Amino acid sequence: MAQFLSDEWMEQAKAIREEYRGKAGDPPHVMKMNLNVKDCPDGIGADGVVEAHMDSTGGEMEMGDGHLEDPQLTVTLPYDIAKAILVDGNPQAGMQAFMSGQISVTGDMTKLMAMQSAAPDPVQTEISEKIKAITD
Repeated sequence: MAQFLSDEWMEQAKAIREEYRGKAGDPPHVMKMNLNVKDCPDGIGADGVVEAHMDSTGGEMEMGDGHLEDPQLTVTLPYDIAKAILVDGNPQAGMQAFMSGQISVTGDMTKLMAMQSAAPDPVQTEISEKIKAITD
């Protein structure tokens, strides 16, 4: 198991996504989103911040480190909330954090809302379970 967002975790999560490349349905919504995950534990990110992105404009959900040029939105959130949403699959944690001001969104917020309301693809669910299993 690897600590969420560590270099080791990023490599393992990427390998899992590559294993399923082309097997999932089309993403329900097309978007380019940058993520700033703050308050990371020691050894994760630069100065406790991880810059990452999600991009479905190519027909599949791509996730990786670093920011995209010209994102449609940028989300900044604490490490524990990012883990609850992205690993534990707990959208309520995200909603509560947003309502309490722990998450900030710049850009087209409707893209984020549309992504959260989409029904999960069975293959994406399997990918999520495998990523959860490798996460410490």
